[in-house]
Amino acid sequence: MWFSFWRSRDRFSLDELRYLTNQLQKVQIVNDVNKDFVIEALRSIAELLTYGDQHDSSFFEFFMEKQVMGEFIRILKISKTVTVSLQLLQTISILIQNLRREHAIYYMFSNEHVNYLITYSFDFRNEELLSYYISFLRAISGKLNKNTISLLLKTQGEEVVSFPLYVEAIRFAFHEESMVRTAVRAITLNVYHVGDEFVNKFIASAPHSDYFSNLVSFFRDQCINLSKLFSERPKNPCSESVSAMLAKVDEIEDNLYYFSDVISAGIPVVGSLITDNILQLLILPLLFPALQIDADSNLKIGAVTSLYLLCCILRIVKIKDLANTIAAALLYPLETFAANSEVKINGYVSGNNCANESEEPLVDSVTLVNAGQLCVDIPNKATSSQVHPGGIIAERDFSCSHLSLRETLLSYVTDGDDARALGSLSVLATLLQTKELDESMLDGLGILPQRKQHKKLLLQALVGEGSGEEHLFSFESGSARDSISSELDGYLKKLKEQYGVSIGGAAASPRIRRNQDSYRNCRSALVQETKGIWVDLLITVLCDQWKKCKRAIEASSPRKEPKCILLPFQKLNCEDIPAESSFTAGERMSELVKVFVLLHQLQIFSLGRTLPEQPPIQPQIDIPEISRARAAGLDVSGPKPGTEVKFVHALPCRIAFERGKERHFHFLAVSVGTLGWVLLAEELPLKQNYGIVRVAAPLAGTNPRIDDKHARWLHLRIRPSTLPFLDAPKSGTPGETRIKSLVDGRWTLAFRDDESCKTALSMILEEINLQNMEVERRLKPVLDLEL
Repeated sequence: MWFSFWRSRDRFSLDELRYLTNQLQKVQIVNDVNKDFVIEALRSIAELLTYGDQHDSSFFEFFMEKQVMGEFIRILKISKTVTVSLQLLQTISILIQNLRREHAIYYMFSNEHVNYLITYSFDFRNEELLSYYISFLRAISGKLNKNTISLLLKTQGEEVVSFPLYVEAIRFAFHEESMVRTAVRAITLNVYHVGDEFVNKFIASAPHSDYFSNLVSFFRDQCINLSKLFSERPKNPCSESVSAMLAKVDEIEDNLYYFSDVISAGIPVVGSLITDNILQLLILPLLFPALQIDADSNLKIGAVTSLYLLCCILRIVKIKDLANTIAAALLYPLETFAANSEVKINGYVSGNNCANESEEPLVDSVTLVNAGQLCVDIPNKATSSQVHPGGIIAERDFSCSHLSLRETLLSYVTDGDDARALGSLSVLATLLQTKELDESMLDGLGILPQRKQHKKLLLQALVGEGSGEEHLFSFESGSARDSISSELDGYLKKLKEQYGVSIGGAAASPRIRRNQDSYRNCRSALVQETKGIWVDLLITVLCDQWKKCKRAIEASSPRKEPKCILLPFQKLNCEDIPAESSFTAGERMSELVKVFVLLHQLQIFSLGRTLPEQPPIQPQIDIPEISRARAAGLDVSGPKPGTEVKFVHALPCRIAFERGKERHFHFLAVSVGTLGWVLLAEELPLKQNYGIVRVAAPLAGTNPRIDDKHARWLHLRIRPSTLPFLDAPKSGTPGETRIKSLVDGRWTLAFRDDESCKTALSMILEEINLQNMEVERRLKPVLDLEL
């Protein structure tokens, strides 16, 4: 019988379609003998009907007249081989995808043939068969509209009681194969965007509404896996581990974009379901508690991953209630959420670079001194000063164990490691840029820009509401009011009644919260840097960071995606560098300046002022007439090797740069504005009291010291003239910068007598003091910001 299939006929003709149909009707069983004919017949029929849809309507009329869809179902029932099932699913998928005539689609979806195929018991242990089946469902969903969807439903009155396409599709929503999951999401979105009222009610009712809670649970598991990958990365810092983490990041962001697409369908109940499940299954029990926990806790998500996820959720999932509830929750103490997650609360905020998110930190720089005070040990954390302060005490009107989530974020900015600082800043910046967030929530958090506060008060004054006029012209802006807006009260009430989150006592004043940050502490630490090892580069680094930070703050959106929080930071490889090295001090100084500039510009931004292009720094002054630099004949450009100098204050000395090769020089220390040098000059034989500079080294960081046993010897530390890690080449290991020969130089100068050695020491200290005073003078305007 099947051999006659190969006889010569016009391939694209109604006769061919009639012939194939007749041959299929004669098939009584499908087995290995005739399966190839059946498969080819099914494929050819799909091809002919697609051709006829575009050129000759009689093809599909014949298809309907002979009830070929019924023949397809019969063939499926009598088939004993999976390859026929595969071809049948592919044939019908091709037909549905390519038929353009509306009545053709209506026919395909009618008579329950499609629903029969949807609910047919295929053997999905065959992965290829599952793939074809999901493609079949996706093809159907692509043709859905308010007219066609009704053909696939079963109803009682006006209530939908059966919708096989949707129900069968979400069975595979969490399949291990990502391609299957992606296809199922496309199917569900096609259903949601039809906008059928009765279908939407079916979707949002039990048990089908469980899909959304299961969806968030699946997403939560992915978040936990991401945190595990992040915590394991330091143990295996290869490109493969970073790639695995980025792949997981892509999956997580795809999930969030799916949530966003579902919400955009405009089904109100579904939006509420997603909001409630994200809060109850992820944010409240996992993300918030992760921000401050004991290192040995069993919490499944770490702080850095939590900050990343909060950023992504706020940026991608555009739900007003979700954004405002998150913002309101930031006013609560962390212990409120930690109690529900069964983790303990630290009495301090960790400020260390923990390799593992759950790894126990080293000795922390932030410790609880006594009730209401937070001691920040500045020397070990953020200064390279040679004159170390004993620490800076920050007065707080609350105990560290009761830090609100907002205060925790601010603590991470100033006292946390790089990843936590960046993560916290990203969360705060995302809050400011979240359009779904009410301005009253930003006002309650104390981060509403002042220009918006004045606009709000002006509107209140114009319409005669409350005391807007009084506050508009008062010293305290709108955010300084102790009362919190009704919008904020509403979300605080919702947290209590709907999610069981509550706390006794009144909320703190936004003005108090705004003044609780560590800007003043950071400013004090920067003042100490004016006496530091890298004081000559302090202004240069500050100006450079000012430009970078200004560009980032004024950008319409964050310059980097949230995933950068999880990526390795470029760091100096300090394995062989002593802690007292100038290189380590330079890196600390640079990090301190970054934090100071950021906090400074955030203060200006929050006050509604315009950020200047350059930091407000005093201009450089001319070299005083009475100075060693002027007496030596130097100008503002300073000395260079080969420069001629006058030996007014120079002292003869000896030094050996190589063993057994002692050389004679004249030593001189000079400062020119914020710069300074120690010079070794050779005397000119034909020009008395003049010499040529042979060696010049930075004055700052020399740390002069007279030898304990030889009173004529003066020891100096010689650091590089530039910060080496700023222009360091990248190594092959992600997040690491390797510098060669990171060792400070050492000079030992031998003078003629003890008095000359003491004079040289005094000369160095006097010039360092002049240099430090000039740097502090120039920085005074930027350090005197009025808050």
